[in-house]
Amino acid sequence: MERLKVLLVFGTRPEAIKMAPLAKELQGRPEFLCKICVTAQHRGMLDTVMENFGLAADYDFDIMKKGQTLCGITSRVIEKMEEVIADFRPEVVLVHGDTTTTMSAAIAAFYCGCEVGHVEAGLRTGDKCSPFPEELNRLVTGDVANIHFAPTENNVKNLARENITKQVFITGNTVIDALRYTVRPDYRFESPVLREVTADGRRLVLLTAHRRENLGEPHRAIFRAVKRLAEEYPEVNFVYPVHPNPRVSEPAHEILAGLPNVWLIDPLDTAEMHNLMDRAYLIMTDSGGLQEEGPALGKPVLVLRTETERPEAVAAGTVKISGVAEDAVYRDARELLDDAEAYREMAHAVNPYGDGEASRRIAEALLAVYRGGKAPEPFGA
Repeated sequence: MERLKVLLVFGTRPEAIKMAPLAKELQGRPEFLCKICVTAQHRGMLDTVMENFGLAADYDFDIMKKGQTLCGITSRVIEKMEEVIADFRPEVVLVHGDTTTTMSAAIAAFYCGCEVGHVEAGLRTGDKCSPFPEELNRLVTGDVANIHFAPTENNVKNLARENITKQVFITGNTVIDALRYTVRPDYRFESPVLREVTADGRRLVLLTAHRRENLGEPHRAIFRAVKRLAEEYPEVNFVYPVHPNPRVSEPAHEILAGLPNVWLIDPLDTAEMHNLMDRAYLIMTDSGGLQEEGPALGKPVLVLRTETERPEAVAAGTVKISGVAEDAVYRDARELLDDAEAYREMAHAVNPYGDGEASRRIAEALLAVYRGGKAPEPFGA
């Protein structure tokens, strides 16, 4: 059987984490000739993920520029993708999720007459401006894609409402696969700060906040809520890996710096972050991926957004949408710090996002579509 030529394209840290286990799965199977193309929409944070998973890029666009714009990212990715597709001539280009890299690479593949597979397909908020620009990116990618790898049945229903019903596979989310590579009970943190805050037996709250639509007053309100919590619970450690965007880092340091139980640290590599999540008591985040990773690790997650494209965990009870108002964020976190029963109900909820076999299912689905193989059993069947 002729090997199936697959090109994986990604450019940001979250994409890399979720595509890494798929890359290892495809590269480890003789039926595939798989190459990796990185746009480096995020440079440093992307590189650490590649190192963590032992991956190397076959093509590297290195597009990241200071003050880069969405239009600039889009144009540079499309132009460079044309060259890569002409060189490798893949049968299918796999993109992930909802980044500008994803949308741009999908459009370029379409222009070049190459089929597109969308990993993590079918997530929707219903508002094309929120999250911005992610919702529009995934809508466009969904229209372009030929094959759709949906994490959950709910994602399949979203696609069906858009008349996307052919070559849709329920796979689970590859981020659950990634945790198998990174989380270990005997893990030793590289960071002295993390060794300190995880060794003293105190409860730990992990905060992440970087979302574009939360820039400005929403982030400031979140940080004020965390400040109140830190002052009220001096026996709890609060750890915040601060995003390097000055519009995030400056208000974070203005409001939270100097509190003895708040640790403002640099962004973490994948292994450090996943194992910190595993040691955390509670996660507060405006990230998308942590809404999936937290439940897989049995950690309650408070979503610092007004909506989520991942409603499955909300329905399961392991995730709660707190919004971005100071009092609401403070109230919801305080309840989980004070009420042991409320905490247990969230911590013990069933994870709806996967079983660690998503990459295998995607590989089998690709062989079913392009080589006449047997389609995988859907996740949750």
